[in-house]
Amino acid sequence: MNQKERMLAGLPYKAWLDGLSEERMENKLKIYEYNSLRPDEEEKKDGLIRRILGKVGENVHIEAPFRCDYGTNIEVGNNFFANYNCTILDVGKVVIGDNVMFAPNVSIYTAGHPVHPDSRNSGYEYGIAVIIGDNVWIGGNVIINPGVTIGNNVVIGAGSVVTRDIPDNMIAVGSPCRVIREIVEEDRKYYYKDREFDVQDYR
Repeated sequence: MNQKERMLAGLPYKAWLDGLSEERMENKLKIYEYNSLRPDEEEKKDGLIRRILGKVGENVHIEAPFRCDYGTNIEVGNNFFANYNCTILDVGKVVIGDNVMFAPNVSIYTAGHPVHPDSRNSGYEYGIAVIIGDNVWIGGNVIINPGVTIGNNVVIGAGSVVTRDIPDNMIAVGSPCRVIREIVEEDRKYYYKDREFDVQDYR
């Protein structure tokens, strides 16, 4: 098993061996090009993001600047939007469902290092997959740590550090991020806290 295979299997690996440095450099050049495109070059942006990411659905928009390690380990579904300064360390798989929105400064870290200094100084690191379900809204400045699964229909509050799985249909917030309540049918009529929609076409 080479170092890339170990990386993708969630095993300890060394990031500078077996062509991994070259793969990261190739992706950095694509990312540089993506972040340098004019804001009105939507067709070029769409074509390039489809070359960067491993799997891309329909209607995908990622605001520049965007950063990732490999790109090919990221899968996004339909109707994905990421606002400015999205960072995804995709040494492990990152799978994102349909109808997902990221506010600015969202960071997903699949990468990590051993806790003990001797083990860490050996050069070994790891990547553990992050999974995000459908219909999820991730607030600004949220950090998602390795191995986390976020369920369907979840809202993660701004500034949260997500260190554990979040079940379906929940609002979760904090550092570390914790579920505060379930999303219920009554929530449908509100657009912000206790403010009700004054239109009917939101349903």
